[in-house]
Amino acid sequence: MKKITVLALIAVFFMGSTLLAAATPNVIASGPKEQLQQTVEAILTVLRSDCADESKKNQEISALVRQRFDYQTMSQGVLGRNWLHTGEQERSRFVVLFSQLLEETYLGRIRSYKGQTIIYADAQIRQNRAEVETFIQNDGVNIPVTYRLIPGESGWVVYDVVIENVSLVRNYRSSYNDILRNKGMDSLLDEMTTKLEELKARQEQPLQAPA
Repeated sequence: MKKITVLALIAVFFMGSTLLAAATPNVIASGPKEQLQQTVEAILTVLRSDCADESKKNQEISALVRQRFDYQTMSQGVLGRNWLHTGEQERSRFVVLFSQLLEETYLGRIRSYKGQTIIYADAQIRQNRAEVETFIQNDGVNIPVTYRLIPGESGWVVYDVVIENVSLVRNYRSSYNDILRNKGMDSLLDEMTTKLEELKARQEQPLQAPA
């Protein structure tokens, strides 16, 4: 699997979901670009809150991410052809583990976020697909992050993220395919479970709001 910039990975979760309910419960932003911007503010609001219960903060952020991240579509993309040859029970377990891995990775990485500037380009919409190109400005360097979205029940939902020309879905597919080819689905699920346990074990220090 190719290495993805930490700041870009953080941005995947800062902007990769249309979770506007937490910030403005009764207002839906007009398009994918606007919904991404609104999501940033919703998550930053949680981070900057005075709540001393870090576990509650984690739960709120995970709920925001989970509500609008299309893990089902992402999981199908990650497994590729293997999805068709995987049983329903294994599919369900994979989706759960994959979503939890992304969320736990985010909670671990969020401590590195220092309030970098994010620039949004206009959304490019074709039929039922949209792309929103963004740039994270960090120490004079622009990190490109492109979000691929489809319409969901309550707004635009992300099904892939391209970070510095590397697709998140294809990146995971490449890594997981090696395990599937050499060891099979049961071994992949076991390795995902082990990785998830390791990530959870690191969540001992409280989250720090960006400066």
